[in-house]
Amino acid sequence: MAALKILTDGNPILRKKARSVAKVMPEIKKLIDDMEETMRLAPGVGLAAPQVGISQRIIIADVGQGLVVLVNPKIQKKSGKCMFYEGCLSVPGVEGQVERSEKVLVKGLDKSGDPVCIEAEGYLAVVLQHEIDHLDGVLFVDRIKDPSRIKHRTPGKDETI
Repeated sequence: MAALKILTDGNPILRKKARSVAKVMPEIKKLIDDMEETMRLAPGVGLAAPQVGISQRIIIADVGQGLVVLVNPKIQKKSGKCMFYEGCLSVPGVEGQVERSEKVLVKGLDKSGDPVCIEAEGYLAVVLQHEIDHLDGVLFVDRIKDPSRIKHRTPGKDETI
């Protein structure tokens, strides 16, 4: 495994729609392993392949319930609404309140290439929606309805604009 460089806002790859993965091959499995190491070292709770410069539809997440890997994820159902303060490894030092669905049903492939269906609610649902947005070139800051509530953080100091 190897830690990868996380791209930051301004890199055009982050604004492109990622392409589907045709088949989960050994190089995709290695990418997933490298993404996991990168996410854990950052530290973060989710990561999408475009964030490490790979424009493919792959996300990972771990909110304390074990690693979730989704290749070609698609949200099948959404319900409820919640507001959540989000941050992003690709937008360092920025947090903002985003409205998301409270529950989601997501289908995709797992690390072995087998079909998987994940029902998520709360924090995991928010993280999955955030990571899937990355696959469509959308950053969480694009979804902030009230920019006056954006928080900028620097080490040892919090500032609200």
